[in-house]
Amino acid sequence: MKNAENTSLEAVFGPVVSSYTRAQAIDDGVLVDVSSMAREAGFKWPVALTHAAWCDCVAWTERDSRFQVQQDESGRLWDVLFMAFYAIRTSKDSGDRLQFSLYRVPKDGHSVEAEEVTLKLIVGPGDSGEPVVTILLPNED
Repeated sequence: MKNAENTSLEAVFGPVVSSYTRAQAIDDGVLVDVSSMAREAGFKWPVALTHAAWCDCVAWTERDSRFQVQQDESGRLWDVLFMAFYAIRTSKDSGDRLQFSLYRVPKDGHSVEAEEVTLKLIVGPGDSGEPVVTILLPNED
């Protein structure tokens, strides 16, 4: 009988068939790296938003400002990061997942009033096992 410490994952499960790294997801646009502004908001670990969360809560063009209300992407991103960091700091729960809410004007071509939206924050391992933060829509995994 083999020693459990000497048994590799590959020996148990077989070789890796396919893998998709966080770096590849950022390069492909599946994730949007926002670590630079996240550091300004207080995060110590790298932060990325899913493409869907970016489109729903951050993306904003000059055209959107003309037809809806004057805003910009950096301000909308700051709102997401500030509220995520605030949620972490004030949470009484421990764990790797947290839901938080913020108000944002929906990008729909006509709204001018902010509406509440809920996002999910997950802390997990990065490509080298380091802690990273991902912000997603609640229905994303």
